[in-house]
Amino acid sequence: MENEVRNALTVGAAKGAGCHSSYEGQTMTGAQSIIAALECEGVSHVFGYPGAQAIAIYDALYDSKQITHVLARHEQAAVHEADGFARSTGCVGVALVTSGPGATNTVTGIANAYLDSIPLVVITGQVPSHVIGTDAFQESDTISITMPVVKHSYLAQSAEDLPRIIREAFHIAITGRPGPVVIDVPSDVAGQTLVFKYPEKVNIPSYKPTYKCNAKQVKAACALIEQSEKPVIIAGGGVISSGAERELAALAQTVDAPVAVTLMGKGAFPNNDMRCLGAVGMHGSDRSNAALMESDLLIAVGSRLSDRVTGNMEKFAPGAKLIHIDIDPAEIGKLREADVPIVGDAGAVLAGMLSQLQKDEYTGDHTAWWKQINGKNGLVAPAEQGDAIDACACMEALGVRLAEAEKAGKRTIVTTEVGQHQMWAAQYLPRNASRSFLSSGGLGAMGFGFPAAIGASLACPEAQVICVAGDGSLQMNIQEMATARAYNAPVKVLLMNNGCLGMVHQWQQYFYDGRYSQTELDFNPDFIALAAAYGWKGRRVETSKQFGEALDEMLACDGPYLLDVAIPVNKTVLPMVQPGSGLLDRVKTDLVEGE
Repeated sequence: MENEVRNALTVGAAKGAGCHSSYEGQTMTGAQSIIAALECEGVSHVFGYPGAQAIAIYDALYDSKQITHVLARHEQAAVHEADGFARSTGCVGVALVTSGPGATNTVTGIANAYLDSIPLVVITGQVPSHVIGTDAFQESDTISITMPVVKHSYLAQSAEDLPRIIREAFHIAITGRPGPVVIDVPSDVAGQTLVFKYPEKVNIPSYKPTYKCNAKQVKAACALIEQSEKPVIIAGGGVISSGAERELAALAQTVDAPVAVTLMGKGAFPNNDMRCLGAVGMHGSDRSNAALMESDLLIAVGSRLSDRVTGNMEKFAPGAKLIHIDIDPAEIGKLREADVPIVGDAGAVLAGMLSQLQKDEYTGDHTAWWKQINGKNGLVAPAEQGDAIDACACMEALGVRLAEAEKAGKRTIVTTEVGQHQMWAAQYLPRNASRSFLSSGGLGAMGFGFPAAIGASLACPEAQVICVAGDGSLQMNIQEMATARAYNAPVKVLLMNNGCLGMVHQWQQYFYDGRYSQTELDFNPDFIALAAAYGWKGRRVETSKQFGEALDEMLACDGPYLLDVAIPVNKTVLPMVQPGSGLLDRVKTDLVEGE
């Protein structure tokens, strides 16, 4: 019987992976049904780390002809890699880990995906059902621990439930507002047998996301647009999730409105479009922040209007009415009451608005508004001074080279770690396509960018993938250099190395009288020697004259490469809005150019 069950998955895979009928009627274990279900969902990569309570699932995975398992070196990194896979493709990312510490190590990755609305399915092993709740070896209450940071979760009760659970999990993860789903599988359930039947349809009566918008609300929104003299569109990550980039561009052109793009929405509207305001919020330019503050109408599309975008909400855009478009009704009115709330898919709502504006024969002309906006200062990278390498100039130089690659037909993807380098990339690195800028927005998770780059590289092998990192963030998951090498992921790491935890160091400089408590990294490793130990190529540069040549060398390398760039410890991200203040209340410092 054991051999018969073991062979079921191999036979099914040979008949044609991804086809529901391949496994239909086969007798198999719960573990094998998980792998069969993943194949039915078209999964190509699973990121994970094995352990005793997941061993049956890993044994079943051994026979899969369709799925490549990527052995991360840490469970948190496995989830970030699955996250990078999902962000770069729009598909569901999948992670597989064991119980106890394996499951608890995933929490940061799950929370990161939850706050950024990224579709993941995370499968965790669990101790046998009859010892759950007894503090058994490597037991953790995974469902309770992850409950605040998942879209939904399942504790499998029997093997017969597993195909339905997998089917529902993928449906929930990718529909409506995307997010992570956790499936906890006790090891005895993984060992039970069942006759495999994969449901073609999902029936969850309590889960019915709203895609189609209310026509009356669309008409009311268009009436506000037609009355507005100073409109601004705020494009968030929901535009990318919806695939609504064309509708967004068409609305901006029809209304003749500037577009402010959030960190999560970067790439949803091209930086090279004359209507793009660029970086907004805490580190936005005068031009972009003034546009938000002086607007009479904000059209927020797929954005939760976080504090890093708005500053003090009580002071935010006091003279503006708000049209708030989001597929998640919980986000509308959460931080600011909307004059016209519209629940629905961003693409569908924008298409409806365009249709109504066309029906009304409306074409915006906001010449006076544009003159007011363009009279403000934008971001300009400071000129190089001496031999020191300027971080902003590095981002601009990288942007030029990526634009050349894209002009030649190559896709480029940039991931970031979290900190000053992340903000410099957001400010100065142009991105003109969706899913080309992957960054931890809501959680701000150090250690995200490098594993995410590996996931994106494996998902999109045709793309040039670069991780912009800091020396603090990179060390959070630096062990993944082994993963990149093992799976031939030719990621490039542009390391902005200032020997400190830059963003906290900057806050200490401005708000804590330069008391640098525990933010100076006195014993950093020799990153190039470390890279070599992992089989990477690398180079360190310390002067501006060396940087351009080294950057070209990095981008031309066929395999993984680390470029260690020495930047001054006192380099700060400017402009900067005073925390808790309005968007125009910038930090006053003699380091701000022009003040």
